[in-house]
Amino acid sequence: MQISVVNSRFCHQIASFPSSTFHSHRFSKRISGNGTWVRERTRLYVKSSSNSEAKTDESSQKPSSNNSSSSFLSFLCPLLKVFSGGDPSQQRNHALEVATSSLASVARLPWGSRVSTRSIDNQDVSSNPPLRLQLFEFEACPFCRRVREAMTELDLSVEVYPCPKGSLRHRELVRRSGGKEMFPFLVDPNTETLMYESGDIVNYLFKQYGNGRGPSTGLLESTLFTGWMPTLLRAGRGMSLWDKASTDLPPKMLELFSYENNPYSRLVREALCELELPYVLHNIGEGSTRMISLLNASGSYKVPFLVDPNTGVQLGDYQKILAYLFKTYSSAASA
Repeated sequence: MQISVVNSRFCHQIASFPSSTFHSHRFSKRISGNGTWVRERTRLYVKSSSNSEAKTDESSQKPSSNNSSSSFLSFLCPLLKVFSGGDPSQQRNHALEVATSSLASVARLPWGSRVSTRSIDNQDVSSNPPLRLQLFEFEACPFCRRVREAMTELDLSVEVYPCPKGSLRHRELVRRSGGKEMFPFLVDPNTETLMYESGDIVNYLFKQYGNGRGPSTGLLESTLFTGWMPTLLRAGRGMSLWDKASTDLPPKMLELFSYENNPYSRLVREALCELELPYVLHNIGEGSTRMISLLNASGSYKVPFLVDPNTGVQLGDYQKILAYLFKTYSSAASA
């Protein structure tokens, strides 16, 4: 028997799946008509669309570093919240914000700042899959960060579905599949692949879109040592859902020009995660093939740059972006 999940707050069907319990860790899938992803052996369905959601089960997954990180983050989350400065929509000490985010960037140098040479040389092969990848993650997670760094190096644009603690949308489907959650989770409609485990995802991305090149030196190994630094320095920003976030899903996905290790872009991604707003992430690291697109859209090469097709707003200053996001997508604004 299949169950259709309809959330009245979102006014559209967000997923369909069978009532049986799933037992899967890593898997591939088949595609049916109308953009619906189907895994027939366990009847796992992931709806693929501009506002798609992923449903997975981790009830039988093997122990992993990602699981350990999830447990640690569960402990760390309330602790860091004490030092995070409270309500993210309120006036901030921007000097402190930029300083801590800049230190976080230094901790992760040189990863997530530029496009790998091989990707630049083979941009038609490695950087432009016909359909966008979909990444379910949350900003503060070091293993999600590892995947985003790889995506910057590979010059990939992806659809990001933030899954903060307290999620009202994206984590709900994960919980219903078996009661456990693990991130990051990748959906690649180009190869009909669904995948957990950040290390596996990074290796897959480079194999599929790096024209045979492996991950840059230290990208995988360094996560266990310095991958936590941005989370700690930013006091857990981008980890939990803002309690005043709107429950209404925007009709169209926002778009963000960014690259992983940019300190100003990090602040905006944190806000998008805390608001649980799905968005298209246009990675624009040094050497990106999208530099001209950014120039045409914003008149400069600076990031972050936000485009909201729901309101027609385009902003390039991170402080203005933060103010706009928390004002436009608060529960008060949608009331």
